[in-house]
Amino acid sequence: MTIAFIGIGVMGISMARNLMKNGHTLRVYTRTASKAVPLVAEGAQQFDNIADCVKGAQAVITIVGYPKDVEQVYLHEGGILDSAEEGALLIDMTTTSPALWQRIAKEARAEGFRPLDAPVSGGDNGAKAGTLAIMVGGEQADFEAAKPLFECMGKTIILEGADGAGQHTKMANQIAIAGAVAGVAEAIRYGEAAGLDLTTMLDTISSGAAGSWQMDNNGRKMVSGDMDPGFFIKHFIKDLAISKDEGKQRGLKLPVLNKTLKMYQKMEEQGKGDLGTQALIDLYRE
Repeated sequence: MTIAFIGIGVMGISMARNLMKNGHTLRVYTRTASKAVPLVAEGAQQFDNIADCVKGAQAVITIVGYPKDVEQVYLHEGGILDSAEEGALLIDMTTTSPALWQRIAKEARAEGFRPLDAPVSGGDNGAKAGTLAIMVGGEQADFEAAKPLFECMGKTIILEGADGAGQHTKMANQIAIAGAVAGVAEAIRYGEAAGLDLTTMLDTISSGAAGSWQMDNNGRKMVSGDMDPGFFIKHFIKDLAISKDEGKQRGLKLPVLNKTLKMYQKMEEQGKGDLGTQALIDLYRE
């Protein structure tokens, strides 16, 4: 299949590469052209605007930074809805506002496109390994048409419901992560203060009821001092802020989410927004 892939970041580059490894033809666009250089060396064709990138593509996949970026690539003049082939699958894998995607999907479907929201979880390691969890919203027939593409990038691939359901599922995912990553950081800080060997401590508690993906992955990074981003703090703040807003609209009180969001916002104020989410441990060490 010919795929237009828009957004080559920490996650996107590996997702795009896995599509190519499975025999798909890739056309790429990214605002920072240098990020696409490795893919071009592997056979992708690069374009300097969205309109040319999406022409002739049977599927368009986007994974960009913020809701404003999603709105821009889909709805602005010369964007995807202006330029893509009628009948194309339009798959947004960004974590974005459910309400925004529902608006885009409604317009896209009216123009003859097949829209799906499909945010992912699993970090850069999951993207590299092709083992992402992919949470999809949209129509069943479109999901089935896109599933072979999803299978190139992920292992857990579930249609959650109608337009926006993938995004709402991702909000629940991020709320759960907020508590988990903070809990791991607190446990490590306690272990430090108690004089424990932290690797031994993690080996022990990760094998019991406290075990989690966050502990196995980000907990190890906290101990080793590896703060490189598998997922940027600045993007996690964006996700948690969307979750908070969606919860507020539904009259929910989400104290763990709100506390963790404030902690990460403090880190961003300290200039640490480009670190990985595991850098939360730094706040506990102040």
